[in-house]
Amino acid sequence: MSNELDKKSQTIFEQIKRIDENGNEYWTAREFSKVLEYTDYRNFKFVVNKAIEACKNSGHQPDNHIVEFNDMIEVGKGAKRPAKNLKLERKVKPSDKNISKNHNKLSE
Repeated sequence: MSNELDKKSQTIFEQIKRIDENGNEYWTAREFSKVLEYTDYRNFKFVVNKAIEACKNSGHQPDNHIVEFNDMIEVGKGAKRPAKNLKLERKVKPSDKNISKNHNKLSE
């Protein structure tokens, strides 16, 4: 019961937050796009590309914060299929100052 109350008092961003096997907080781009009310995930990719550029411009490596992975998404009536998703991390690591010039924008 108290866990249910705690969840209600959290922001929506805290509610959709995930924690990986190393204890790092992250969000998936597909869930994040829904919270931000994007009706089509592919439109959210433009926002992520802007975040990649901002990350580079601030002297950080985008690869350390935005990582592509395969996820299973629902396509209707309980069916699922594999789809590309992104792991979006919150914290900047002190070792991120070396910029990767080869980080490409997301494909459509």
